[in-house]
Amino acid sequence: MLTEEKSQFVKTYDPVCGMGIKSPSKNYVDLDGRIFEFCSEECKQKFALEPHKYIHKKEMSASTYTSSYGIQKIQLPIIDMNCSSCAINIEREIKKLPGIKSAIVNYATETAYVEYSIDKTKTEEIISAIKKAGYKTGRSILKLGIKGMHCGSCVTKIEKELKQKRGVISASVDLGTESAIINYIPGLINTKEIKEVIVKLGYKVFDTASPKAEAVVEVKEKKEVVPVDENQLAREIEYKILMHKFIFAAILALPVIFFSYPTVWGLPEQFQMGSSLLRYIWMAMGILALPVMFWSGSQFYSGAIAAFRNHSANMHTLISTGISAAWIYSMIATYFPQIFPAAELADQFFDVIFVVVALVVLGMALEIKAKGKSSEAIKKLIGLQAKTARVLRDGNEIDLPVEEVVLDDIIIVRPGEKIPVDGIIIDGTSSIDESMITGESIPVEKHVGDEVIGATINKTGSFKFRAAKVGKDTALSQIIQMVEQAQSSKAPIQKIVDKVSGYFVPAVIITAILSFVIWYVFGPAPQLIYSLIVFVTVLVIACPCALGLATPISLMVGVGKGAENGILIRSGEALETAQKLDTIILDKTGTITEGKPALTDIITANGFFENEVLSLSASVEKSSEHPLAEAIVNGAKNKSLELFDAQNFNAVPGHGVEANINGRKILLGNLKMMNNFSIQLNDLEEQSRKLADEGKTPMFVAIDNKAAGIIAVADVIKPDSKEAIAQLKRLGLEVVMITGDNIITAKAIGKQVGIDIVLAEVLPEDKAFNVQKLQNEGRIVAMVGDGINDAPALAQADIGLAIGTGTDVAIEASDITLIKGSLKGVVLAIQLSKATMKNIKENLFGAFFYNGLGIPIAAGLLYPFFGILLSPIIAGAAMAFSSVTVVTNANRLRRFKPSLK
Repeated sequence: MLTEEKSQFVKTYDPVCGMGIKSPSKNYVDLDGRIFEFCSEECKQKFALEPHKYIHKKEMSASTYTSSYGIQKIQLPIIDMNCSSCAINIEREIKKLPGIKSAIVNYATETAYVEYSIDKTKTEEIISAIKKAGYKTGRSILKLGIKGMHCGSCVTKIEKELKQKRGVISASVDLGTESAIINYIPGLINTKEIKEVIVKLGYKVFDTASPKAEAVVEVKEKKEVVPVDENQLAREIEYKILMHKFIFAAILALPVIFFSYPTVWGLPEQFQMGSSLLRYIWMAMGILALPVMFWSGSQFYSGAIAAFRNHSANMHTLISTGISAAWIYSMIATYFPQIFPAAELADQFFDVIFVVVALVVLGMALEIKAKGKSSEAIKKLIGLQAKTARVLRDGNEIDLPVEEVVLDDIIIVRPGEKIPVDGIIIDGTSSIDESMITGESIPVEKHVGDEVIGATINKTGSFKFRAAKVGKDTALSQIIQMVEQAQSSKAPIQKIVDKVSGYFVPAVIITAILSFVIWYVFGPAPQLIYSLIVFVTVLVIACPCALGLATPISLMVGVGKGAENGILIRSGEALETAQKLDTIILDKTGTITEGKPALTDIITANGFFENEVLSLSASVEKSSEHPLAEAIVNGAKNKSLELFDAQNFNAVPGHGVEANINGRKILLGNLKMMNNFSIQLNDLEEQSRKLADEGKTPMFVAIDNKAAGIIAVADVIKPDSKEAIAQLKRLGLEVVMITGDNIITAKAIGKQVGIDIVLAEVLPEDKAFNVQKLQNEGRIVAMVGDGINDAPALAQADIGLAIGTGTDVAIEASDITLIKGSLKGVVLAIQLSKATMKNIKENLFGAFFYNGLGIPIAAGLLYPFFGILLSPIIAGAAMAFSSVTVVTNANRLRRFKPSLK
């Protein structure tokens, strides 16, 4: 209940109507801890829906606020609403969520106002509901590069802090790409605040969206300024620094190793254990160790300190603790040997410091190098972009940087040139190589009115086109953005690994301490030395780098390979789920078929010729706007037949059309029309039924009141649909076709492509329900579609695959987009998913096996049985190269080739 305290009230008049109020009022709203009072419930409701209208922007702290009763209100802008019914659909989807108190979508302002219980639902679930309805929200996505991460615990820590911030919907940090993708609501938090969160944790951040550095490249004796990705540049700089640190530590390590084992090298007696000369050499080693520890190994200490400040532990904690313990022990043994109970205990471990630091730093450098190879897909895509465009302005042809091209510019493209941006051809024809976008090697013929895609290559003719999409809106830019987001997303298996990694480092530290105590109490003499060896070895060998890299690197390569083959995978979750599928639902129109009618059959009778029947029929239909008419006209044009002008054209609703062509009377229509004009069809009627049974639409043709034949039109099956469906079955999937068409047509199409289960006459709104029915049977279902009416079903399915030639809404609602529009892309996506998950499991097995075997051996498990005790130096080498092994195995995926036979 509202208390009598009035000190927090900032308004004593109604902010909606301005009427004075006697406080306290029963009508009030708690906005960010401030109480706004109203004269009536009506004014209160108006304010609750659009508070920004009644409060000055400087006073309005956010577009979302939480009341003292655990109820949160949020405003979300909606994109692509076309009518008031859109608002109703969105409201319906949102209200299905638990804890929704109210959901009002304003069509005029294109904004959703939602009041919900923060205990029962999340902002991200509301956004997902809007997406399920087939719309997008105005949330923002920030991609940041993060420097200084080295293990899974770093990832967990950053994600945890970001997700706790108000306004952050989700945060996905990727160790493989050293980046983070943050979904946030701009009204609640800004990019500066997000960056500050990461910096406070001890990491460095930089933007990856726009490159700031430039490199000069020689191209045919001309200097061209090429932008360099700041992320890539930072990696190159870090690699060079680490290699310098490695070389420095390695060079100093050589004399240290030499004098650490005088007996092994057969050195004279004055260099042997206990001699004063050797003691002085050890003193020099201790001093030389400091620059190795605090320059070559500086990142270990800075990382450990940052982790300590945030009450956590990571890889740096393990390494810095291990080498510090070795240095302290060695310095005491060097300067104060007399405090040890036995002379053999006063030994030094300076060699461990030099070698471990050198090896670990080398491993980090090699890991950075290997990571760079993993992100080659993005580099290739960025490299596809054209640098300049030949633009027609004020009647002159001028060459401009592609960044300066604006919408509606007229661009000229000559043979062999790269198309700079997306657009529509307005003059000329050509064949265009679109393989870099679609993966299809055969050039595509383009004519006036056809769309061209930026970065594709013009092969033959010259043409002009009008720029339709420029900058970040081009298809290639959208692909790059989608691939980057997918590479930085997480597969469900990675979330489990991240959770394990978060507990891993503290568990290792506890294990190291316990091992030290056990060896000190129960171990052989000299116990202190053995205890220290075990302590340092356990800390060094147990680095969780390999564990943290096992999944993201494979995911990054897998998503990249998909992009190279015309498959855009939206998230790691989609990639993982795809390999578990057991049922796949295919929409018929535009997915299995071309999505538009085409001429299929010409049957003649009574001595008429095929070309004669088709030419006269197309001449009649030339005046019609019906899709079937267009198919007949295009069929005639493809055969280069002459078309004539029609006289006395008359369309008879529900029957067909009639017209005069060159003095001949032409009738084109169904059986009713032929009966009305008393046309004798004879066996044409039987042939018409056969065509209908095959899913085709037959039309009778009569010339001068005499039956001339049948012209059949159908939505033809794509050339590779039948083969792709057979491959899906070989992968063990049950294939289902769904369509709104009648059952006869649907079954005919299903029979032709080899689909036994056909769901016909399904209304658009019931497609998602049919997907849900199969899911309720325990099946993992994929839905493949291309239209607006497929969007809810795509969102409902475990995996939604959108044909890239379809609508933007369908693509937005999907998890995977197939650019080529071929069902073979579905096969390839599933094969790629299986290959990627197999690679991830190999990496995880290697990482867990390494740690599961390495830690017990480092703790001395084999010593009682075989007398084997692992050296910290061997542990350092094993740890350094374990992550390199994982990254190398992940890069094997780059050789993945689809099996489409």
